[in-house]
Amino acid sequence: MAETLKKGTRVTGADRDKLAAELKKRYTAGESIRALAAATGRSYGFIHRILSESGVTLRGRGGATRGKTKR
Repeated sequence: MAETLKKGTRVTGADRDKLAAELKKRYTAGESIRALAAATGRSYGFIHRILSESGVTLRGRGGATRGKTKR
């Protein structure tokens, strides 16, 4: 379903719920927001908003941290 959406198309009602469930499942399985955005043709912000609305705990950005170096 997500692949058939055109960029900028408004997603509401049952379609939005179905999309949210699919994105939530893929995100919790380890896929990134950027990967989901690329796969669906939607923006990063749209995916972020849908995930937030569906109650997903978003992961941190990761990468290097600025703490004391452990020796």
